[in-house]
Amino acid sequence: METALAYAYLAAGIGAGLTIIGAASGIGRLAAAALEGTARQPAATGDLRTTMIIAAALIEGAALFALVICILLVVK
Repeated sequence: METALAYAYLAAGIGAGLTIIGAASGIGRLAAAALEGTARQPAATGDLRTTMIIAAALIEGAALFALVICILLVVK
C-alpha cells in the first residue's frame, strides 16, 4: 500500500511537470507567432492580440485541468 502511494506521488509530480512544460511551450510558440504576425502586418495588431489571448486562455485551462487530475491522483 505504501509503495502504491509513493508511485502516485511520483506520477503526480511527473504529470504536473510535463503539464507545465507543455503549457509554457504552447504559450511561447503562440506569442512568437503573434509577434511575427504583428511585424508582418501592423494593422492587424488588435485582431491578433484578441486571438492570442483567447488561445492562451484555452491552453491555460487545459493545463489547469491536467494539474487538477495530477492532484486528484495523490488525494484519495
